[in-house]
Amino acid sequence: MKSYKDLEVYSLSLELFYKCHSMSLKLPKHELYELGSQLRRSADSVTTNIVEGYGRKRYKANFIKFLTYSWQVVWKRYFTLRKFQNFILK
Repeated sequence: MKSYKDLEVYSLSLELFYKCHSMSLKLPKHELYELGSQLRRSADSVTTNIVEGYGRKRYKANFIKFLTYSWQVVWKRYFTLRKFQNFILK
């Protein structure tokens, strides 16, 4: 592994970031800045934590800690997407 870009989890999180960002812009105006912002920030946080953890890979425990942070944010994003789903399906 020469770079964080070689990590499959990084590629997947980046792809999901782009999808979540474009989806968040389709929210109704009154939710665009609240729920939309929350979705965009959590989507960005997953990828950012992976990159930051990779930067600390010299210390395995730090790398694992940041991957764990990413996993926690994935669950937050999942919950946000579930809320988002209600607006899209209506």
